[in-house]
Amino acid sequence: MSFDADVIVAGAGPAGAVAARTLASAGLDTLLVDRAVFPRNKACGGGISTRALLRFPWLANAMSSIDVHRVARLHLEGPDGAVLDVETREPPVLLIRRLEFDDALVQAALRAGARLRAPFEVTQVDELDSGVTLQSRDGQRLSAPLLVAADGVHSVIGKRLGVNSKWPRNSLAIDMMEETPEEILRAERPDVLWVAYAHDGLDGYAYVFPKTHHVNVGIGCLLSHFDEAVDARPYELQAAFVKSLVDQQVLRGRSDRRSFTPFLIPVGGPLPKTARGRVLFAGDAGGFVNAITAEGIYYAMVSGELAGRAIVATPGPADADAAGRTYEQTWRAEIGRELADAVTVQRYLFGNHERVARIINGAASLPGLTELILDHVRGTVSYPALRRRLLLRFPMTMFRLARERVGHRASRAT
Repeated sequence: MSFDADVIVAGAGPAGAVAARTLASAGLDTLLVDRAVFPRNKACGGGISTRALLRFPWLANAMSSIDVHRVARLHLEGPDGAVLDVETREPPVLLIRRLEFDDALVQAALRAGARLRAPFEVTQVDELDSGVTLQSRDGQRLSAPLLVAADGVHSVIGKRLGVNSKWPRNSLAIDMMEETPEEILRAERPDVLWVAYAHDGLDGYAYVFPKTHHVNVGIGCLLSHFDEAVDARPYELQAAFVKSLVDQQVLRGRSDRRSFTPFLIPVGGPLPKTARGRVLFAGDAGGFVNAITAEGIYYAMVSGELAGRAIVATPGPADADAAGRTYEQTWRAEIGRELADAVTVQRYLFGNHERVARIINGAASLPGLTELILDHVRGTVSYPALRRRLLLRFPMTMFRLARERVGHRASRAT
């Protein structure tokens, strides 16, 4: 078999672009493919925890030419009307447009030496003893000894290889969102990130993310809950939500149907196995999303970099399984516990609105705890340190969460 590159990375979103940058920086001939031509729109809230700037020292320079809105004020609402307003020392959240951000990451990969082929829409995958071959819709074929599959929540590669035929509906969230220009819709307080948990009875949350020249407004919940509890079509629900926020003077303007794009997010935790033979799964394709916040960008970037590092550390393509073993070990060590805990907390909280209300009310009386969590979001407190402090401060709550996890594992096993 003749190869077109040392490694092919399928999907040029944050996971794929960071994987390609990591591989190319190490001197590997890296081919990045995507079905879209960049820059391209991508449905997403567009929020990134600022710890990404510490985790990826090169990121600030990569984003220097795009609009980045840093937010230091948070407005959180609970289902019982409780409100928590937080103004932090340093911004914990960066708000970006994926149209610009993803293109900036792709350009960073190209500057590192990666090559880009787009459009290339993967329709078939063949995994052989010596390598992996991708075939596009128009009949192009590309081969390499190793493949990073970063082709999103509907991963064609995962389906074709039998790794993940589809996500269970209770492991998917539906986010009904519009990213609308400010001349049509804008936040009344453009310096505030607005979030309402269990909004209008949904097991999820709603949000307003003000950007530099746009506003992202969305409402989301588990797809299984949407199936059971919501009669309206997605845009009907979105339009009513926007109107209610305009009436409350949270927003000014109107919803724009043209800017509306509902999308699905995997929130059930990473795949049980994120590597198979010569293929490593990263980003949404591997399920790397925080189940509480639905933030995926940071975890996609981490998984992409770790996939790239694992391949770089592999002695040679003949020992393809070594890359997969290293990848599994490293992502579990860095973000595995955090993502597993997020799934447990999501299942514990979002199905019980009284618990959500208690969290909001309790946080209002414990400003030190809120600041501790935000320090983690900013990257100055590690997740293990945060977890230890929460265990010391709230031992019974942590015990109940541990019991919830055991029960969830038992239910999955049966």
